[in-house]
Amino acid sequence: MVLPGTERVSWYDSHIWLDAGSGLGYQTGMQQPTMAEVAKAVGVSKNTVSLALRGSPRISEAMRKRIVEVAEAMDYRLNPTVSQLMAQLRQNRSPGYQATLAIINANKSRDAFTRHPTIPYYVHGCRQRARQLGYELDEFWMHEPEMPGARWLSIFRARNIRGIVIVGLMHDNHLPARLAPLWDEFPAVVTGVRTRDPALSFACSDHYALALEAFEKAVALGYRRPALVLDRVIDELTEGRFTAGFLTGQSRLLPVRQRTQPFYEVVAARGDPPLFSKWLEKNKPDVIFTLYHEVRRWVLDLGLRVPQDVGLIQYEWRTDHGGWAGMDQGNDLVGEAAMDMIISMVQHNERGVPEQPRATMIGCHWIDGATVAGSAQLQVGGLGD
Repeated sequence: MVLPGTERVSWYDSHIWLDAGSGLGYQTGMQQPTMAEVAKAVGVSKNTVSLALRGSPRISEAMRKRIVEVAEAMDYRLNPTVSQLMAQLRQNRSPGYQATLAIINANKSRDAFTRHPTIPYYVHGCRQRARQLGYELDEFWMHEPEMPGARWLSIFRARNIRGIVIVGLMHDNHLPARLAPLWDEFPAVVTGVRTRDPALSFACSDHYALALEAFEKAVALGYRRPALVLDRVIDELTEGRFTAGFLTGQSRLLPVRQRTQPFYEVVAARGDPPLFSKWLEKNKPDVIFTLYHEVRRWVLDLGLRVPQDVGLIQYEWRTDHGGWAGMDQGNDLVGEAAMDMIISMVQHNERGVPEQPRATMIGCHWIDGATVAGSAQLQVGGLGD
């Protein structure tokens, strides 16, 4: 019997009735709905559902609410995050205040939390998780002039700050010696990279696995001369993990004659374009892995077509260049993970530089895009064998 005011949506071996008026769901059959089935009901991709149920800023508030409503109606409960998110949407309130944490902008730019292409994603994840768990965040800039370590310590004590999350290291993995008193008195977690001096616990993307998965995807698409274009500073900051994943892919999947040399002179090439063109002519790649969208312009300026002559794969896929193919690093999830780590440390009364720093690495996933060709288009190769 069809209930009045309902519409029928069918899934594989079960049947679910969604009441368009009340938002209630009725399910017959024993099979529990999957994320793919939720996506089909809403008319979006599985990735969109996943992002929405994590509260990602990439999904609009209206779409996120719609997806959560459908997931609730279908009694989707495979991910505990869904229950929490739906409860928050119904109650429209945050948990009670727990404590105050510091979030320190370690970037050289004071406005990096809002204007940098990558850092705001980490910050959003930190803020979202803090809000969900009842923690307030006080923001600081690490490079504040005329602010010695004693002053930092005095402010943190006066505000009763319980822990620190550091965001925005993009040039080196060393923290200022003048701030050593902070690391001695408060627990601290770094996002994005591992620090060496001091060695603090950290959360970051799994750069090695990302580069290796991207290489495997490129080969599966039919590319035979993948190449890497990466700034040397970033390679050093990530302790060579991008390069390591790339070289592992080469050694596992390609004969020696098809292997290319990485190009690390990105900064120099911005002022001296022939550096890149000479490297391109020598290595003859058919696809390039990179972190820099400007590489597309470099390739086009040489009279080459993307993706017909050279494919491009972004190691850090972002919505502001959604037409690219690449790897979604999930930097908002890195921020959430860092917040989970610091809250756990606070709750367990941990403080000081740890003898054995902990690490949380977030996996990445592939995003299709127009900067790579299908395997059928690659049968005659790219720039050469």
